[in-house]
Amino acid sequence: MKLCYFNDYRLGVVKGDQVVDITDAVKDVPHHHRADLIIGLIKRWDSYKAKVAKAAEGKGVALSGVRLRAPVPRPGNIDCMAVNYMEDGTLKEKPMINAFHKGANSIIGNGDTMVLPDVPAGVFEGEAELALVIGKRATRVKASDAMNHIFGYTCFIDGSARGLPPPGNVFFQMKSRDTFAPTGPWIVTADEIADPQNLDITLTNNGTVMQKFNTSDMAHNIPRCIEWLSSIHTLEPGDIVATGTNHRGLNPFMDGDRIELTIEKIGTLRFNVKDEHKRTWARITRLQHKESGKEGPHTPQTAGKYAAK
Repeated sequence: MKLCYFNDYRLGVVKGDQVVDITDAVKDVPHHHRADLIIGLIKRWDSYKAKVAKAAEGKGVALSGVRLRAPVPRPGNIDCMAVNYMEDGTLKEKPMINAFHKGANSIIGNGDTMVLPDVPAGVFEGEAELALVIGKRATRVKASDAMNHIFGYTCFIDGSARGLPPPGNVFFQMKSRDTFAPTGPWIVTADEIADPQNLDITLTNNGTVMQKFNTSDMAHNIPRCIEWLSSIHTLEPGDIVATGTNHRGLNPFMDGDRIELTIEKIGTLRFNVKDEHKRTWARITRLQHKESGKEGPHTPQTAGKYAAK
């Protein structure tokens, strides 16, 4: 089942090119704001699944005529796995498991705009990632039981403002900017994805393929990620776990860019990029930059505010 938010945070079930409004069928789920209704529904999914399926038999409207919203607009936690791919098998050793926390206010949805802030970043990038939506509270769970705690899957972009001063641990100011977590277009429930560890991921920038990899290349698989994260803090229903990316295809995000992230069996997340300062970089990936023999992990800024004189 594909669950989405649309228009004024109505809950819907996506069926082909239609969306069926199921909000009224679940309106008795406790919630403070309609944007929180999805978390209440996830917590009570076993009790409401049949009711949702029945409501989804109703008449739908065209997806093309609605505004899709982030499928979990206000998650309690966003945990992002760091350096969690073997980079097409080019890493000689499996990296140590690691993660960081991303601010919930960074969430935006399908069709929204990532806004690049007025800061002296070396480059702005967005990492294509498969994200898990937690379905059941997870505290120190074993890997063998971890998959039972997943409600569903969605597309996720981990936006980054790289190279901000001062040098050192800058993850907070690099990762938690407003609009730096495009998510969507919907949640595909876990029963629809037989093997999340074998999904093709493709990111295009203005129609050109920049990232293309498969989730089978993860250094630490999904059960291990949940096991490790839940040993640090409890994962709650509606929390988002982003599973990492293959860095070789990372590329600069610039003003006017139209980004599409497609994950096999899930869907396509589309969003725009805006930069009032019109900063530019060469339109190449990290891998292309490395193969050209240039210094640093990514191409340097070429024009706009903060560009080197």
